[in-house]
Amino acid sequence: MRFLIVANWKCNPTTLKEARRLFNSVKRGLKKIKNVEVVICPSFVYLSCFKSFKNLKLGAQDCFWEEKGAFTGEISPVMLKDLGCQYVIIGHSERRTNFGETDEMINKKIKAALIAKLNPIFCIGEIKEEREKGQIQNILKSQIEKGLNGILKREIKNIVIAYEPVWAIGTGNPCDIEEAQKMALLIRKLISQKYSPAIAKDLRIIYGGSVDSQNARDYIKEAGMAGLLVGGASLNHREFLKILKEVARP
Repeated sequence: MRFLIVANWKCNPTTLKEARRLFNSVKRGLKKIKNVEVVICPSFVYLSCFKSFKNLKLGAQDCFWEEKGAFTGEISPVMLKDLGCQYVIIGHSERRTNFGETDEMINKKIKAALIAKLNPIFCIGEIKEEREKGQIQNILKSQIEKGLNGILKREIKNIVIAYEPVWAIGTGNPCDIEEAQKMALLIRKLISQKYSPAIAKDLRIIYGGSVDSQNARDYIKEAGMAGLLVGGASLNHREFLKILKEVARP
């Protein structure tokens, strides 16, 4: 099985020179690593500078839900596809929190991405207060129901679900491995109820939230995740390559 490791560079680095250095360092190091599919998601402005390779794919951090038109500042899925993107992150908690993205907006983006033949990485997860109030199941169910509203059974195989507990992102306080395993099982249960057990079984679920080389392998081997969504650690090529090596290790 090839594990999916997604590097979300967010609004980094600040120069094209740095971005190229980071991308090329990962590209060189990846030649010695097997059994992983790596997706690099740089800022929009750097996408045209990079290309996908056999085990190194290109992804975007977001997209708009229209193909074209009078939408100043937006980037359409068709544009991303034309630049060589194969994946796109949709519904990241930072988009939800900082830019007011709703489940309905996320749903439209997922549909648009699928039409453009992009693979959506659909992010879901709870904030600290929701976890403390015991609302996790209701929150994840609502996000899945609304985010995947109208998505057909034949389309779901092209979607990756990223479980990202919001309280863990960028805090250095990752989700407990056992808890992450429970969340993966819960997501499969919710997908099974919405679609079918067979679809739920084949669904790729990845984890994101303070991932580093010390815990990466445990999320794969112990929690049963199909991959990882890596934020800050992906900006250090040595640390990111360590993560890849740990995941690929037999």
